[in-house]
Amino acid sequence: MERVAAAVVIDAQGKVTGWSQGARLLTGRAAAEVVGRPAAELLAGEPPGGVLAAGTGTLTLLHREGHPVEVTVSVCPVLDADGVPAGHVITADPTGPVLVGEAFQQASMAMSVLDLEQRYLHVNGVACRLMGVPEETLAGRFYTDTVEESEHTRGLVRHLREVAETGRPVRYESFTGAPALRRAHAWSIEMWPLCDRSGEPTAVALAAFDSSEEFWARRRLALLNEAASRIGTTLDVARTAEELIELLVPQYADFATVDLLDWVLGAHEPPAAPESGTELRRVAHRSVVAGNRGAALDPGESEEYRPSTPPAVALREGRAVLAQAGEPAFDQWLADRNARSPEGRPYREGVHSMIAVPLRARGITLGAAVCVRKYHSDAYGPDDAVFAEELASRAAVCVDNARRFARERDTAHALQHSLLPSGLPGQAAVEVAHRYLPCGSLAGIGGDWFDVIPLSGSRVGLVVGDVVGHGIQSSATMGRLRTAVRTLADVDLPPDELLTHLDDLVSHLSTGDTGEEVAELGATCLYAVYDPVSRRLSLAAAGHPAPAVVLPGGTAEFVPMSAGPPLGVGGLPFEAAELELPEGSVVALYTDGLVEDRDRDVDRVTEELRHALGTPATSLEALSDDVLKAVMPEHPADDIALLLVRTRALGADRVATWDVPSDPAAVAAFRQAATERLTDWGLEEIAFVTELVVSELVTNAIRYGEPPVQLRLIRDGALICEVSDGSSTSPHLRRAHAYDEGGRGLLLVAQLTQRWGSRQTTSGKTIWAQQPLPGT
Repeated sequence: MERVAAAVVIDAQGKVTGWSQGARLLTGRAAAEVVGRPAAELLAGEPPGGVLAAGTGTLTLLHREGHPVEVTVSVCPVLDADGVPAGHVITADPTGPVLVGEAFQQASMAMSVLDLEQRYLHVNGVACRLMGVPEETLAGRFYTDTVEESEHTRGLVRHLREVAETGRPVRYESFTGAPALRRAHAWSIEMWPLCDRSGEPTAVALAAFDSSEEFWARRRLALLNEAASRIGTTLDVARTAEELIELLVPQYADFATVDLLDWVLGAHEPPAAPESGTELRRVAHRSVVAGNRGAALDPGESEEYRPSTPPAVALREGRAVLAQAGEPAFDQWLADRNARSPEGRPYREGVHSMIAVPLRARGITLGAAVCVRKYHSDAYGPDDAVFAEELASRAAVCVDNARRFARERDTAHALQHSLLPSGLPGQAAVEVAHRYLPCGSLAGIGGDWFDVIPLSGSRVGLVVGDVVGHGIQSSATMGRLRTAVRTLADVDLPPDELLTHLDDLVSHLSTGDTGEEVAELGATCLYAVYDPVSRRLSLAAAGHPAPAVVLPGGTAEFVPMSAGPPLGVGGLPFEAAELELPEGSVVALYTDGLVEDRDRDVDRVTEELRHALGTPATSLEALSDDVLKAVMPEHPADDIALLLVRTRALGADRVATWDVPSDPAAVAAFRQAATERLTDWGLEEIAFVTELVVSELVTNAIRYGEPPVQLRLIRDGALICEVSDGSSTSPHLRRAHAYDEGGRGLLLVAQLTQRWGSRQTTSGKTIWAQQPLPGT
């Protein structure tokens, strides 16, 4: 853009005697309007003093349209023939408009202004360089006359018209070339209207930003995302290598190869020490040229790479290696290709860039991938090296997975088999049948588990859970959670409280030492407690399907309860549900693998499960088989655990309950009552021990607890003595000193009985002690 000087001549009286074209453009005033008038009338406000004397300064002019124009002026005095000052010449530098013009010209992006008919009005320096012609050549010409006909050209013209017609800015993205460029670039183009004072568009401005770097970064990211679904679809080494090659050519390379070490193809364990040589076997290759004419090896053939060539360096140093035509390593590699396969030489002419990247998984080098460019005009750069390493690492994991799959699956089966209960103990509270079926998925077995846990008071804990993920990691986590549930159940926590503690444990594991202890850590669990005395079932779930209940002679119904959040979410409560069951009810607990499958409707399958559970069967074992036949998917994608329990009840003939007054003198009466009940049950042999236990527990409850106090004897597989009171303070064993008057009661109970313990209740606590029955 050519700058026009703004100059004015003022005589000794301060009147304007000269007015330049630049002054007219600056103020909007013609010379006829200004010459002969006092210069002070052109100013917005009073003139600052000292400008004429100083020879420079800043003035604010009044534009013809009424707005101020700030300028920097330089003053030069004019002398007459006698050397007497006769006036001044003042030149003005309109800093704002000039800087705007300079900004337009010197912008780092291509900028143009076109009229409403798409004729060039102004073009900045970058746009001229892209077009390969000076501004004078473009001025006044239609845009379509200066470029080749293409989809990009038609799209740009369409958007220019849209801006001119609507007066709204538009963004347009395109991938195209330019007359002065050797290759196509990605462009992000902004177009906006230039309007007059009335708001009507008079021209259209556009700025084109070269977004090629962002474009190629997005392309690389898209390839990485695509790799997640396209590489590793099978557990076959050769097919995985082919999938990698198919992804690379032609999007990223004109020719690509995958070569592996021999031990990888044999699915053996890695050698104890890294191999010193660089002999690799070709597994897959692909070219944009049909028939892979430029390949020096066929699949199955091997070659020892020279130590200085890029593939050998990549293997040795464990990083991506770039090489360009003219570099010694590149030329040596190409010469070796031509020497091994002279017939492919014509197809290698013009190859200008390559990248070799090691295939490493879990710290072990498996082989190398090589990408070559001939028709892609861009050479590989540092960003490509980062991309290649990321893609190669993903592909290498898939290759290594295929090699390790069989051994890991066998190991996981053995581990899970050792962790699941091999045989469930006999229970007076319930009859049990169970099934566990590992999935047939290539992902490996999952982390499903189940358990039946004897609790105090002849109660029983029922557990079924599922750890997210598959393989050894999930199996190991399943074992840890199963152990944790057993430990928490032994404390006699209610179901909702137990799940809260288990949730804390899972959250701790997921943020523990390495964060790798629990694969994709997350798990679901359902915990239930059945009491054969009250015939009540209490249960809570952590993201797990609700169980189904089949009442005697009735149909199956699912227990209405809140599923709760999965384990590991943390901070959310679990809700307990409770229901009373008649004796002979069947409760079905299961994992989601039984009903969930990508090819089946969950609601329909759940209804099939309900119907199958309600179908009469000769036994729980037969019912388990019938349910699996009716509901199990043909090809299970997840493990399946099914636990069926039929409830039993302890009648009044096996339970004795007494309310105890808060009077220590009453203890003797309850000792006697307990002895009489044992006589009725034929358990005179253990009456003496039972008297001592009753005496100690009831005395402690009266002395240290709070009313109401209750004594209960339960005759089951063992004799259980329970004393409940209203205090939540739990007792504990302590060593009594020689002269202590108390402190020996619980120690005596612990010595005389098989097991003892305490559990919290909704109204206080219960202390219990268990003795074996005579002859057991």
